[in-house]
Amino acid sequence: MNEHLKDFIHFLVVEKGLSRNTVISYERDLKGYLAFLQSNEKMTDLAYAQRAQIVHFLAYLKDSGKSSKTIARHVASVRAFHQFLLREKIVGHDPTVHIESPQLERSLPKVLSLPEVETLLDSPKLVDHFGYRDKAMLELLYATGIRVSELIGLNMSDVHLTMGFVRCIGKGNKERIIPIGRTATTALEQYLEKGRPKFIAKGHKDEALFLNFHGKRLTRQGFWKILKRLTQEANISKELTPHTLRHSFATHLLENGADLRAVQEMLGHADISTTQIYTHVTKTRLKDVYSKFHPRA
Repeated sequence: MNEHLKDFIHFLVVEKGLSRNTVISYERDLKGYLAFLQSNEKMTDLAYAQRAQIVHFLAYLKDSGKSSKTIARHVASVRAFHQFLLREKIVGHDPTVHIESPQLERSLPKVLSLPEVETLLDSPKLVDHFGYRDKAMLELLYATGIRVSELIGLNMSDVHLTMGFVRCIGKGNKERIIPIGRTATTALEQYLEKGRPKFIAKGHKDEALFLNFHGKRLTRQGFWKILKRLTQEANISKELTPHTLRHSFATHLLENGADLRAVQEMLGHADISTTQIYTHVTKTRLKDVYSKFHPRA
């Protein structure tokens, strides 16, 4: 069964052209699925997989405390895998045909208030090259709303400061051009002049825009550690994730009258319904303001 999984992963990479993170997600979900079939269902051949075994697997995930979002992702992974097996004529049927995804609880994204954003963006101390780098990263995230994976994937050639935009490759290898404001431009100029040259290792040239201590491309884990440290230094009590500035970027734009389609374009959402979640955030915040300040609320 593991050989079939390898073939499927190869298909996702070569034929579907999915991103590395997406492929890793599929592989992790399906390894868990196959391990469950082998240990709990005593199955050694996927040709015998039935709807009942998949239902048992989903029940196992639920009993393990997995969220409906996680379970829905597993359903999508297992369905795609079995459809691949059927298409390749490895099996004669698809047991996922009548499997339904769980209904998702739609939680509103957590955002920072404008004062909190300003406090966070001012937290890096511009006393060394680390401070210039961290300041530039935070300013660019909030100025563009790009994902952290897109931020660390930026190369020097992707940033055009004189024209005021950044080019990034998002999900599905889709390219988008996003404008950057004066504040982020200034932070990037200072980083490129006073910060980045000191990160470059001798004899090593990396095209990455943001570098780590070793002069190589910064990783997601590296950025996560930086964000946690800066959050503590800024005394922000809210739980921050690398996505928080992206959520704040979209919410603050809509609160100030930005067009929903324009925000969708900048965020790189394929479906506008994904962007519309931020309109619910702005409505919730308006209700909070009303309740707090209206004398007859």
